Amino acid sequence: MTYASKDMRFSQGRRALRLALGLAGALALPAAARADMLDSLNPMNWFSGDKYKTEIVPETPADDLYNQGLARLKVRDYAAASKSFETLQKQYPYSQWQRKALLMSTFSQYQAGSYDDAIGSAKRYLGLYPNAPDVDYATYLEAMSYYNQIPDVARDQERAAKAADLFSEIIQKFPKSEYVEDSRYKLQVTRDQLAGKEMMIGRYYLNQRNYVAAVGRFREVLAKYQTTRHAEEALMRLTEAYLALGVPQEAQTAAAILGHNYPDSVWYKDAYSLLKTDGLEPNEDKGSWISKAAHSMGLG
Repeated sequence: MTYASKDMRFSQGRRALRLALGLAGALALPAAARADMLDSLNPMNWFSGDKYKTEIVPETPADDLYNQGLARLKVRDYAAASKSFETLQKQYPYSQWQRKALLMSTFSQYQAGSYDDAIGSAKRYLGLYPNAPDVDYATYLEAMSYYNQIPDVARDQERAAKAADLFSEIIQKFPKSEYVEDSRYKLQVTRDQLAGKEMMIGRYYLNQRNYVAAVGRFREVLAKYQTTRHAEEALMRLTEAYLALGVPQEAQTAAAILGHNYPDSVWYKDAYSLLKTDGLEPNEDKGSWISKAAHSMGLG
């Protein structure tokens, strides 16, 4: 036998002796005290007592919770209002109260400036209730939550693109919605922002003399954002880029389209001056992609 096994047996013996002495001491106590002590050793009794009594808390009536939320909205306590509506959702799932509460939670979060939370709630509402009468409003709240987070043009415009998609969806799917008019206005603002981003990148490429890449960005503006204020400059920049590339007929076409649609534009005057420097005049080539794109978009 090894010393380790001897030590282990000795240790186990001492533990057994302590347990036996403890039991012996318990048996020597009066009966009542002994019963209390033995009860305290019973694991089933460890979590008993008044402290751990199960209490059934009655649910607050649904209309009370809803009205609480509305009252908090009235005093602009949007965080508290959202909590009331969230409690209503949890206590009355799979009911019309849940649908109403989820929409009001979305509104409360939007009003509080918690736009990402509002986006999440709006998406959940649209997923759970795609045929509900307030789908246009939920879509509008989601769109506005993206819209209010659009950064300056120098930064990533993902939120502007998402807002534009949702405003377009409202206009196309809900033509009679009360949110259509504002969606049209906001769509134009977001498209202008997206066009501005393309123009900024195009100018950068132009300054770097990467004319092919610049043309690609200005072409994108004409293809997608021709109704924005950036269309004029895009045509002028195409004139500049194509002259630098040695493709005068495309430069002349861009200037001709610009002059036809925006004759008083400062951008047309700049494009005309560039052509004159090379002894050229604005002249539309009907076979040019610029001419075809312009006519398909109602320009030219």
